[in-house]
Amino acid sequence: MLTSDNRLEPGESLRARVERTLSTAIISGELAPGALLTVPRLAEQFAVSATPVREAILDLEKRGFVEPVRNKGFRVTAVSDDLLHDIVEIRLLLEPPAMARLAAAFPTERLAELRTQADDIVAGARSGDLTAYLLADQKFHLELTAILGNPVLVETIAELRARTRLVGLVSLVETSMLDVSAAEHHRLLDHLVAGDADACAELMRQHIGHAVGWWAGKAEEPAAD
Repeated sequence: MLTSDNRLEPGESLRARVERTLSTAIISGELAPGALLTVPRLAEQFAVSATPVREAILDLEKRGFVEPVRNKGFRVTAVSDDLLHDIVEIRLLLEPPAMARLAAAFPTERLAELRTQADDIVAGARSGDLTAYLLADQKFHLELTAILGNPVLVETIAELRARTRLVGLVSLVETSMLDVSAAEHHRLLDHLVAGDADACAELMRQHIGHAVGWWAGKAEEPAAD
């Protein structure tokens, strides 16, 4: 049984809602690699017909999140450590330099809006609502990147983030580690406002590093401030 909030967002289709909830559960580890999904069971859980569930599952299959199991349904796929490290390596090449560049021309008129988004990330961490946490985190980082005016960069980072499995995230709900990573978003805004490019890049390297540390269910020492 999924514990994530699967309420319909404004303007969102049933298919999109099912895919959003399932993909978030897979990324966070709530649906672990190897978990078996069936269309009838999911349709019952989401209180929808089989059609939007089937369409969502097929979309997730195209993204590599699930694979068909003959006469049984679909199995959540695993991402190897090697692939995860490859994805993180590419993100490190893109995201820290992007935030360093943004520090030179951060629009302070956007600060209040972005502070609110950072607050949403912190609230998701404190409540243990991984769907809210991940969606707010995605929105925050992509909107910051979009300020640079390069839609290809935004699209590329969005795709890489979508492929980054965080299977250890669900185990962090009862710990302080999720709060620590959530607080990094406010620290990033502090560095951007101060125009500190080096601090922005270093914090982003630390933040992305959680994907192969805490968020992957592995030991990690918090970085000193």
